[in-house]
Amino acid sequence: MRAAAGAPQALALCAALLCAAMAVWLSARQGQELRRLRTLLAGGGSLTAAGPAPWAKAEEALGRLRQVLGERRELMCLPVGCAVSLLGRSLLPLLGSLMAVPLVRRWLAARRLRRERESREAAVIELCGTVAGDLRAGRQPGEVLAGVRLPELGSAWPAVSAAARYGGEVPAALRRAAGQPGAEGLNAMAACWQVAVEGGAGLAAGLERIGAALSAERDQREELAAQLAGTRSTAVMLALLPVLALLMGSALGADPLRVLLHTPAGLGCLALGGLLEGAGVVWTRRIVQVAGAPEGRRGG
Repeated sequence: MRAAAGAPQALALCAALLCAAMAVWLSARQGQELRRLRTLLAGGGSLTAAGPAPWAKAEEALGRLRQVLGERRELMCLPVGCAVSLLGRSLLPLLGSLMAVPLVRRWLAARRLRRERESREAAVIELCGTVAGDLRAGRQPGEVLAGVRLPELGSAWPAVSAAARYGGEVPAALRRAAGQPGAEGLNAMAACWQVAVEGGAGLAAGLERIGAALSAERDQREELAAQLAGTRSTAVMLALLPVLALLMGSALGADPLRVLLHTPAGLGCLALGGLLEGAGVVWTRRIVQVAGAPEGRRGG
């Protein structure tokens, strides 16, 4: 009775969220067509008075909505939960999608940080090779470092460039920039720079060795990630098996959503399956993290 009473409100909310998701999807694919049609209407004689303003407002609204969902991609869990709520006529999938939003946000943030770290690592390796090559060509260290642009380090790199250009403390600036994840190789570059300036050692040779060491370390991590790719794909496949089972049951006419969402036995199975699914995901993630950790940290 409670599920039947709450069904109209769930249907209305789900329909609104699905309409918003469809509007964003259509605007992403038809943005160019809208702009072309607005241009045609603007040059169509009598249609110019009524054409541009409505199209401009509609495109602006869709652009804002697309920007919000583009920055907050975890909100796409809500349309999925709404679709399952519509099919199962229950509020539980919608509540589950609301609970999944912070988890998806955390996963997306971790993936973004990992990509930024890899980008900084690649930039530091390229920096060592570029500076070493210019030094081999006869240029001065400060002149070379001042002319390098490294947008991957954000606001930390202009201080290094300024120190190299105006005779400041380049090693100290490099160590400050090395505080970002993925830029730890700048600490070795700072030490090499300080030794070369104070003792007259070959800076180019030192930077080449640093770049080679960083490249070897990155290649080792990539090889390890490739070896663990099979484990990750197996975990994803096992996590998607319940969804496949639901689809197969629906195709056979068993109506598994009604059993899971509207019967005590189904609710118990759903709760137990969710706990086992979460435990399996956490366990697999832990195995992958331990396997990918450095040798010195595996015992901890």
